[in-house]
Amino acid sequence: MHKIVNGQVVQLSQAEIIAQQEAATTWESGAFDRAIGDLRQRRNTLLAKTDWIVLPDSPVEPAGKSKIMTYRATLRNITEGLETVEDVKAVQLPGIPVL
Repeated sequence: MHKIVNGQVVQLSQAEIIAQQEAATTWESGAFDRAIGDLRQRRNTLLAKTDWIVLPDSPVEPAGKSKIMTYRATLRNITEGLETVEDVKAVQLPGIPVL
C-alpha cells in the first residue's frame, strides 16, 4: 500500500496500514445502520406526504382515510424483522393508494 507525499509515491508504514484496515472495518460494520437509516428516511418522506389526509378536518372521505391509515401502518412496520443490508435493499416501499 502506498501514498503520495510531495508528488512521490511512498510506502505506508505498518501503523498506517493497520489504521486503514481498522477504518475499513468500522465503515463496513456501519453498513446496516446506514442502509436502515436511508430506508427510514424514505419511509418518513412517504408518511409526511399523507399526514394531511388523516387530520380530522381533511376533506377525504372515511373510506379513503381508511386506505391511507392502512398504508401508513404498513410503512411504519416496514423495518420490522430486517437484519441485514440485503434485507433492507430488498424492501419495496408501497405506493400511495388511490383515493
